[in-house]
Amino acid sequence: MIGYLSAVSAESSARLLAAFRESLAEAGYVEGGSVAIDYRFAEGQYDRLPMMAEQLVRRRVAAVVAGSSPSALAAKGATASIPIVFAANEDPVKADLVASLARPGGNATGVYFFASELGAKQLGLLRELVPAAARIGLLINPNSEGAEAVARKVETAASAIPVAIDVVQASDRNGIDAAFATLVRNKADALLSTPDPFFYSRRLQIATLATRHAIPAIYAVREYAEVGGLMTYGASLTEAWRQLGVYTGRILKGAKPADLPVVQSIKFELIINAQTARALGLKISDNLLSLADEVIE
Repeated sequence: MIGYLSAVSAESSARLLAAFRESLAEAGYVEGGSVAIDYRFAEGQYDRLPMMAEQLVRRRVAAVVAGSSPSALAAKGATASIPIVFAANEDPVKADLVASLARPGGNATGVYFFASELGAKQLGLLRELVPAAARIGLLINPNSEGAEAVARKVETAASAIPVAIDVVQASDRNGIDAAFATLVRNKADALLSTPDPFFYSRRLQIATLATRHAIPAIYAVREYAEVGGLMTYGASLTEAWRQLGVYTGRILKGAKPADLPVVQSIKFELIINAQTARALGLKISDNLLSLADEVIE
């Protein structure tokens, strides 16, 4: 039996879990056959993760698959011996999940998809799409340990443009509504939504509010554009979760996390939702169109 620890809900994780199960099956481990999976979903309440991680440890699972940096940190706090395979949106070295990317050195390894490191690039893309934007909102989750560091990086990048950054916070559904009310009140010209598992689970709500209030926004992963978000730039989560399945399979066959280098995403995709751009009255420049990996019509 393996454990799967998620910061969000089963529903919002469905596509990623399908990719994980597919690659795990390719390694010879089919759920319900050669392997059982004990799922724990925190539904966006990060403070529940340590308890859930301890429950999996008590069940003596063969490995804990952690679907985010908060999940991985909770698992790491619960066990120093059971293998942990993570998908990290934050730098796993800075988070003390591993000693180094090449030589993890402990009981954890996995995939690092750089989500928290792309704020400056996303800000530049947003300004190219909305060149008149002088005040840009930055949506963060205060319950995420890396939120303040991400905010500082974006603010540093913004100072060079220069644009003003308005930080708004949300950690639950009502908080997202309140954050957009603040953005409207402050007359934000655009929005950068930071990568966060909870925000991912509420991506439809966030993308819908951005369009309703006519706030051009950029997000970290393509799934936002698929539900109406204007633009995304980041690594493929589906590929990251496939790699989780690959590494989990290798560990079940006897490999040690300490010997498996952290896989770093190398392909980043720019997705633009042209329908949303038209709804917002925005013209997509020829340069952005040429850079885009996909334009959703």
